[in-house]
Amino acid sequence: MTVATAAARAGKDLGRGLANLVVSLLAVAAVWLLLLRVFGVTSFIGKTPLDVWTFLVTEPEAAAHRELVLGQLATTLADAAVGFVTGLVAALVVATVFTLFRGVEHAMMPMAMLLRSVPLVAMAPIIILVLGRGEASVAAMGAVVVLFPALVTVVQGLRSANPMIVEVVKVYGGSSSDAFRTVALPSALPSLFTALRVSVPGALTGALLAEWLATGDGIGYAIVSNVARAKYDEVWAAVVVVTVASILLYGLVSLLEGAVNARWGEPR
Repeated sequence: MTVATAAARAGKDLGRGLANLVVSLLAVAAVWLLLLRVFGVTSFIGKTPLDVWTFLVTEPEAAAHRELVLGQLATTLADAAVGFVTGLVAALVVATVFTLFRGVEHAMMPMAMLLRSVPLVAMAPIIILVLGRGEASVAAMGAVVVLFPALVTVVQGLRSANPMIVEVVKVYGGSSSDAFRTVALPSALPSLFTALRVSVPGALTGALLAEWLATGDGIGYAIVSNVARAKYDEVWAAVVVVTVASILLYGLVSLLEGAVNARWGEPR
C-alpha cells in the first residue's frame, strides 16, 4: 500500500468518523427530548439540550460553569485512565498466559466468567473496605469493568490465528513463543481494538462509580451531590459532558483502528 493510498484511506476514515459522531450526537439529543416529553418530566427537573447549552455557553455565569464541570471531567478522565490501563494490561497479560498454557486457561477461565457475572455495585463495598477510598480503589473498580470483557475478546483474537501458519513456524524451528509473537499477536489486532472500544465506556463507568462510592471527587460524585441539592442544571450539564467525552473517546479509538488497519493493509 502506497503512502498516498494510506493517506486517502485515513482521510476517508476521518470523514466517516466525524459523520458518525454528528449522527450519534443528534440521535442522543432526539432520544433525550423524546423521553422528557413521553414521561412528562417538568422543566424544573428535566433540562433540554438548549438548557444545557445556555448553562454552559450563553448565560453570564457560563464561563464559571464550564470551569467547574470541565474540572470535574478532568478528574473523572484521569480516574478512568487509571482503571483503563490497569484493566487492559491485566487482560493482555492473562490472555497471553491463557494462550500459551491451556491448562491455566481451563482452570481459571470459569472463575473469571463467574466474577464477570457479579455486578460491580455488589463488589464495590468489598473493594473499598480492602483498598480504602484512594486511587487503589479507583484502579480496582475500573480494572474490574475493563478486565473481563477485554480478556474474553483478546483470548478469542489470539485463538483466531491460522493453525497452518503456526505449524509452518514450528516446522522451521520456531517455538510456541515465536508462533505467538509472529502469528497470534498480529491476528489478534482486530480483537484488541474491539476490546479497546468496549473498554473506554467501561472505564468511565468504573470511574464514575468509584467517585460516587469511594473518592468523593469528579463528575460521579458531583452528579449525586447536585441531585441531592436540586441543582439540576449542573446535573444535566455533567451528564452531557461525560457522555460527549465517552462518544469522542470511542470515536478516537475507531480512528486509531482505521489508521492501524490502513498501515497494515487490513480490509475495512
